[in-house]
Amino acid sequence: MLRLTSTATIALLATLTALGPLATDMYLPAMPSMAEALSTGPDEIQLTLSLYMAGFALAQLFCGPISDRFGRRPVMIAGFGLFLFASLMCMLASNIETLLIGRFLQAFGGATGPVLARAAVRDIFGPIEASRVLSYMASTMALAPALAPVIGAGLLLFFGWQAIFTLLALYAVAMLLLLIFAMPEPLPAERRQSIQPSAILANFRMLLTQRTFIGYTLTNATSFAGLFAFLSGSSFVLIDFMGLTPFQYGIGFMLIVAGFFVGSLVSGRYSHRLGRDRLLQYATLMCALAGTAMASLAFAGVYAAWAVIGPHILFLVGFGILMPQSMAGALAPNPQCAGSASSLFGFLQMTVAALIGTLVGQFHDGTSQAMALTIGLAGVLSMASFWCLARPASRQAETRPSPAK
Repeated sequence: MLRLTSTATIALLATLTALGPLATDMYLPAMPSMAEALSTGPDEIQLTLSLYMAGFALAQLFCGPISDRFGRRPVMIAGFGLFLFASLMCMLASNIETLLIGRFLQAFGGATGPVLARAAVRDIFGPIEASRVLSYMASTMALAPALAPVIGAGLLLFFGWQAIFTLLALYAVAMLLLLIFAMPEPLPAERRQSIQPSAILANFRMLLTQRTFIGYTLTNATSFAGLFAFLSGSSFVLIDFMGLTPFQYGIGFMLIVAGFFVGSLVSGRYSHRLGRDRLLQYATLMCALAGTAMASLAFAGVYAAWAVIGPHILFLVGFGILMPQSMAGALAPNPQCAGSASSLFGFLQMTVAALIGTLVGQFHDGTSQAMALTIGLAGVLSMASFWCLARPASRQAETRPSPAK
């Protein structure tokens, strides 16, 4: 077994977290081809992404509290087992209904990786150091969404879209072996929580009334909705509307993820020097400006790939800074229920994203306008969430006197 505080353990947690972007990004270049192969429209294929996010959100309400009781490792093993089964189901799907069911089950199992890896970081490193570790995990994890669309495009070209789900199944097998033979349990026995529904609901009720938790969570969720709007609509905008090949789309996606990589490195490097709220101040402003620029170009009739990819690179730089800082801010005050806090954080994040993604599919008019407007709105809402909720709550907590010992 690995040592809990080792670099290898952090790398393993990042690899477990990478399952989320792999399962969403790898099949993006194949979405138009899948719509044709399964004799369905763009709205139903986009629903496979929204349903994945909805299943991901729902699963988090269960896996976090269960892991607070039984530990992170056994719950992740069960989750990756379900993900493996569902990936094989998607690979063999011959109609859109089977694919939708498979994607939902994929999400239900795959949620355990990102949710419980976050909770494990909080278990191991505490509230301050967790921000830095999550930032460097995010920069390492950026390799997954950078390569995923290019790999997906290559598999589509040479083997067909089913090969994408075959590779996801093989990834799940590798993660299961690492979890069983290498991953130590990060949650000490003395910090285990009751699995009684009343105790779980009490934790959720406490978190939902905690202004700090809600502020940082909404700051993250609204910006993530902008990212998900791009995931949901970009293949139809850039491939079908603007004429990029799947390979060119994959290269563009790599440039966008490079922005996330840069942002997460900045977040890790300056986490101690500037502090969480200063970094979030810059990051939310960047997301708002980038999203507004993309929307302005779209409604001005500038229908070119650079008018989408350029602003979204800047949006992802902001999101790369924002994601680990807002995540750590939401989890920091809640060490006694880190699993439940990570679950509720992820549930709200994914629920907002799934709703936004569905709207992009429904209002897609063949141009980039619906997607660009959604991304612009997401950036503005993220900045508003930080300034109106997270920042005031954080300042109030800093000025509150410590209880007497």
